[in-house]
Amino acid sequence: MEPEPIRASALRFVLFLGLVSLLADMTYEGGRSITGPFLGLLGASAATIGVIAGAGELLGYTLRLLSGYISDRTGRYWLLMLVGYTMNVFALPLLATVSHWGGAAGLIIAERIGKALRTPARDVLLSKAGSVLGYGRSFGLHEALDQIGALLGPLAIAAVFSLGGHYRTAFALLFLPAVASLIVLMVTRSFETFPEHQQHNWKKQGIGQPKRLFWLYTAAMALWAAGTADFALIAFHLHRDVPAAWIPLSYGAAMGCDALAALVLGRLYDRRGLWVLPGAVLLSAGAVLLSFVGPLPWALGGVLLWGIGVGAQESLARAALAPMVPLEQRGTAYGLFNASFGIAWFLGSAAMGLLYQASPKWLVTFALLAHGASSILLLAVIRAASLQR
Repeated sequence: MEPEPIRASALRFVLFLGLVSLLADMTYEGGRSITGPFLGLLGASAATIGVIAGAGELLGYTLRLLSGYISDRTGRYWLLMLVGYTMNVFALPLLATVSHWGGAAGLIIAERIGKALRTPARDVLLSKAGSVLGYGRSFGLHEALDQIGALLGPLAIAAVFSLGGHYRTAFALLFLPAVASLIVLMVTRSFETFPEHQQHNWKKQGIGQPKRLFWLYTAAMALWAAGTADFALIAFHLHRDVPAAWIPLSYGAAMGCDALAALVLGRLYDRRGLWVLPGAVLLSAGAVLLSFVGPLPWALGGVLLWGIGVGAQESLARAALAPMVPLEQRGTAYGLFNASFGIAWFLGSAAMGLLYQASPKWLVTFALLAHGASSILLLAVIRAASLQR
């Protein structure tokens, strides 16, 4: 047990870094809640939207390998975060200025590149706090604050539509939280005053031999990513049957579920280890099934399950990775993990966009197979870990 002043310092750091993410998420998640229909309005097809979303995720994850390696080699975590957050939060507000889907695609992809630059460095600092507070608690609390922003952003966008505003007005509004997030980031740096707790309890975390299980675990998460539909495609599927304001509202509700799931599942992970993950994968599979083949009320319920699944990916997946590697190699490990995740997301997203044009049922079949394979690999990880205790 760490001394109380050290725990308090680590908790304060997580809370302020979470506030940065809250404001940033108000910006880019508010924008992402309407990028699917906006691209459609500018003339993009379902397949094009799927490829754009997947390409953005591909670059957003694969470039984390490079930025994570650079963060480990240079130790310039805060510089990478500043540059990354700047790109991340200003790209989508600039959609207010574009009139062709090609320009919109460039900004959507630029937003993901900015996130790639800052995420490994941020996760290393969060894992440092997690070694004091508990990895699940640290990542879960950060994700919960992150998703409060992801809830408020789409609600603000929905309010713009309800008051008669248009897409460009909604995107322009996002400049306000974008500026605020960078101001809070500067303040947060002064709160990194706690030491890394070096002694990892592998058995408590449910992890045996870190290197071998890291790769098996990474493969399981990649399959989960491949079967997760991007919200842009879900929104494209729903927007013909619901009023425009319902799309950002449903996305905001999903982000609320994401936040609650991150808190609950994070604490469960600290108590139960990797056993929490297979259940989260099954919930994510149910989200795809309900969103694309269910009647409208069930489809909206599927969006909420989708939010729970994303919350698990953003909190549990990162928390479980942290104790597998020492702090000085963790940026590279997060980068490698996220690169694998992003490649799988791109391939899965592009495939689902093409399959959707043939039939939503083909999309669902693909997604369920990917989720099933992910669950099987996770059970293999848990079994191997238990044998090595």
